[in-house]
Amino acid sequence: MIDYNSLNRILIIRLSSLGDILLATPLVRSLKKKHPHILIDFLLREEYSDIYKYNPYINKLFAYKRDNETPEEIMSIKYDLILDLQNNIRSAGIRKKIKSERVTIFNKRTLDKLLLVKFKINRLKEAKQIPVRYAEVLDNFDLDDEGLELFIENKTRTISKHKNRYIGFAPGSRHFTKMWPEDYYITIGKKLNEAGYSIILFGGKDDRELCKRMSNEIPGSMDLSNDDDLLMTAVNMKECLALVCSDSGLMHTACAVKVPVLAFYGSTVREFGFTPFRNKNLILENNTLSCRPCSHIGRESCPKKHFKCILEITPELAFNGLKNLINS
Repeated sequence: MIDYNSLNRILIIRLSSLGDILLATPLVRSLKKKHPHILIDFLLREEYSDIYKYNPYINKLFAYKRDNETPEEIMSIKYDLILDLQNNIRSAGIRKKIKSERVTIFNKRTLDKLLLVKFKINRLKEAKQIPVRYAEVLDNFDLDDEGLELFIENKTRTISKHKNRYIGFAPGSRHFTKMWPEDYYITIGKKLNEAGYSIILFGGKDDRELCKRMSNEIPGSMDLSNDDDLLMTAVNMKECLALVCSDSGLMHTACAVKVPVLAFYGSTVREFGFTPFRNKNLILENNTLSCRPCSHIGRESCPKKHFKCILEITPELAFNGLKNLINS
């Protein structure tokens, strides 16, 4: 059992990626609010530092750089507790370099994910969402009733108020089998434009070309993709009535700034736990297929060659679902 009164300083390790780190924000907030005397340090990869840059519950933010060097300062600190939410070879190597009284490790349920993907044996039917599972690394600890959060500080939006008629699109993903087709986005974008909405395209540096092409096809749309400026993306996203997106980091970003999300789930499924957390949402997925899930993170192509998990989620289905989401 953890004696919280005896804890003075703890370290949370979650190196990547965008969505996974955002999903840790309820744990950080809830822990600090319940035990304000505890100093919480956080270690992540430097490209994700904006997630906690202005978070008031963090004592010290450490950035793990791509040269694989653990920050020297962190190795000079003795922690009462380390929470390893990454739980991989790299985080294990980091833990060995840091002095601590105790370490607890997130259960990734790797075997259960493998059984579901490879053999369709589903032992994750009752699995909780990832933020709740993160909290289970602690004894006798429950999250508060709030969701994800992202502190933006004084970032100024680059779009003007438009009678609250913006709809955001975040079409990109690292994995092809998570992405709704470009022409589907263009079709629904044109329908929304005709209905009086303005489309804003969001994405990082890997999505620039995709967003540019889509913006050229959707009348009146704005391409606000950028070179991975998360806080600028978030402050503009807050002006949207909803975000249409893949199962991606920007989906969780929208949840962190309390924007409703309509999300497409293709090769992945809800059971993995990476669903919108305590935020208004609608998930569209094709539950008629026996081949889902084919991956727990996504793939570069459909192993069955038909890609029905995404292609059968039509623009009409998405348009009607989005209307219901906005109006509910």
